[in-house]
Amino acid sequence: MDDLLQLPWFSDAQRELVRDLHRRAGAERWLDPHADDVAALRSALDVLGRWGILPLTVAQPWSLTSNVLAREVLAYHSGIADLAFVMQALGALPILLMGSEATKSALLPKVASGRACMAFALSEPEAGSDVAALTTAAKHEPRGGYCIDGSKHLISNAGAADYYTVFARTAEGKKGISAFVVDARAPGVEVEKQVPSSPHPLGIVRFKHVIVPSSAMLGAEGDGLKLALMTLERCRTTVGAAACGFARRAFDEALKHCRARRMFGSTLAEQPLAQARLAEMHARLEASRLLVYRAAWAYDQSAGQGRITRQAALAKWQATENAQWIIDQALQLAGGLGVLQGSIFERLYREIRPLRIYEGASEVQQLVIARELLSSHTLTTQER
Repeated sequence: MDDLLQLPWFSDAQRELVRDLHRRAGAERWLDPHADDVAALRSALDVLGRWGILPLTVAQPWSLTSNVLAREVLAYHSGIADLAFVMQALGALPILLMGSEATKSALLPKVASGRACMAFALSEPEAGSDVAALTTAAKHEPRGGYCIDGSKHLISNAGAADYYTVFARTAEGKKGISAFVVDARAPGVEVEKQVPSSPHPLGIVRFKHVIVPSSAMLGAEGDGLKLALMTLERCRTTVGAAACGFARRAFDEALKHCRARRMFGSTLAEQPLAQARLAEMHARLEASRLLVYRAAWAYDQSAGQGRITRQAALAKWQATENAQWIIDQALQLAGGLGVLQGSIFERLYREIRPLRIYEGASEVQQLVIARELLSSHTLTTQER
């Protein structure tokens, strides 16, 4: 992509991944999700499966850096392709982390090939950022297994997914949440479509007396909250990467527009005000990418054993907030053309906004960062 790829954080294989994916994604004609969001999602998933990129989402050892680089490139070219990629990781990482060998063998090859479309069913109307408040329940069945009842909402890939990773309460308290893999075709699974500002499959998923076997549980009873947080911490950094991809596309398009747009006897690029705006856009983008890459590198250096809570929160918060600003400035530079429905600036403007909320809103990330700083801070003799 540019000189940042020459940093020692990346391997030659990862640099080649970026170059190859950038070439392929730029040449692909992605289906428009406005026309049919499920068809567009499944088509993108099929394309990524044929390209052999999906194994990154479930590979062992799992590389956060490779997932970050893939999301940045895909988001640059197509929001629906980026979504198709990340939902495989979000839905399947809990299986990779705590699934039984039988469950892994049955599902992960399908995820890696794109034959199984995944979804992550955690959020509820009264349990968004406050995950521990969820009320969907999984009760023991007399003949074995569990009966799941409850409702999830704002679930990406709802109606498109083949399998849902579902978090449900098996006991009271934070340690009473468990995770299950549920087949979308199971009796009692119902989907109601929700329509987001940036078109993609999204909806309410209701579970009405859905019976699953004990083997559907991921880990042990009570592991659900820990598993959800482990998954979100990994994917949170990739949200920052997607934001950088959207912002980089907006910056490139703004730069092209400024060079071509003539006004007051010169190009927009020759106007000092536009130059200052472009300089700040570039600086914010570079800073965001470095934060994202640093978090991914820290995770991979620990071979997946270390926590990157603060680094991931910083990367996600700053990258999404900076991307919103960069895209807004790009649209402003484009003027009236930028607000026309179907323009690249209008599309990016809609696509970036949810990322400041998904997988932990910006305000939540600020609290996480402050908590991590305060809990790790040791007072010096002078401070005492």
